[in-house]
Amino acid sequence: MKTKFILLALAVIFSVGCASAQKKTFSTDEGAIRGYDPVAYFTLGKPVKGKSEISAKHGSGVYHFATEEHRELFKADPEKYAPQYGGYCAYGMSKGFDVSSDPNAWTIRNDKLYLNYSLGVRKTWLKKPDEYIVKADKNWAKKS
Repeated sequence: MKTKFILLALAVIFSVGCASAQKKTFSTDEGAIRGYDPVAYFTLGKPVKGKSEISAKHGSGVYHFATEEHRELFKADPEKYAPQYGGYCAYGMSKGFDVSSDPNAWTIRNDKLYLNYSLGVRKTWLKKPDEYIVKADKNWAKKS
């Protein structure tokens, strides 16, 4: 009986640990990136609102796309197009915090999409992006 209890307890601990190990995506009722198309940042060089009927799930978020082509590009290589840190503010993540982001406060650096809380925060982030990315990468890794 004691062995069954221990095995059950370990199973519960393991399942809770696995559930919390999944990284979350910053999402609103509009979807990940507040409904903006992640591929458009790369192909059009600007934020473009996606359409809910053209969507794809990645991680814990649902991304919307302006075109079917964008959705197919994303599905073929989601890690290339998905924002870093699940779409949370890159500067906030460098400080260890999950902070929401504004789709208009964005940067592509080293072929990766980074979002910030606001244009003002983006301005601060752009002063030392490489330093903030190193810190944010470490903090994001701890969340797994």
